[in-house]
Amino acid sequence: MPCLQYWPEPGLQQFGPMTVELLSRTADDDVIIRLFRVQNITRIQEGQLVVRHFQFLRWSPYRDVPDSKKAFLSLLAQVHNWQMECGEGRTIVHCLNGGGRSGTFCASTMILEMIRHHSMVDVFFAAKTLRNSKPNMVETMDPDDERGPSVCSLQEQYRFCYDLAQDYLDCLEVR
Repeated sequence: MPCLQYWPEPGLQQFGPMTVELLSRTADDDVIIRLFRVQNITRIQEGQLVVRHFQFLRWSPYRDVPDSKKAFLSLLAQVHNWQMECGEGRTIVHCLNGGGRSGTFCASTMILEMIRHHSMVDVFFAAKTLRNSKPNMVETMDPDDERGPSVCSLQEQYRFCYDLAQDYLDCLEVR
């Protein structure tokens, strides 16, 4: 189930003392990228914040993992490039429940950073690190879960991280 729209499109919208203005919007089949200006109107002297919002379109509400690893790798690259441009900017990731999909995104980002900077892959470390902060990040099957086989689909997110790392490494070998 997708989240409700919480941003103005088009124009400017006020949320309490905060104004959010849509500056631009680009889209393709996989991602919508929006650029917003956010400002606290009670503290004009503090300036404004520019926010880039990436909405990934290739993750069906009926699946535990993205519909396309290639599209997801492209999203990760776009977000990474934006982070490099921003320098000190913060990244916020969310999904409907704040766990499985967000955790899969965060774990995938960590794994690609491991590959880039340390030439290693450790999916277990990435998932465990995230779960130490929030237990349902990157959901996997719990063998003691009383719900039985239906929980098996949750291990897809964990397996997806391995498959994504392999696809990323395969792309590096081609270059």
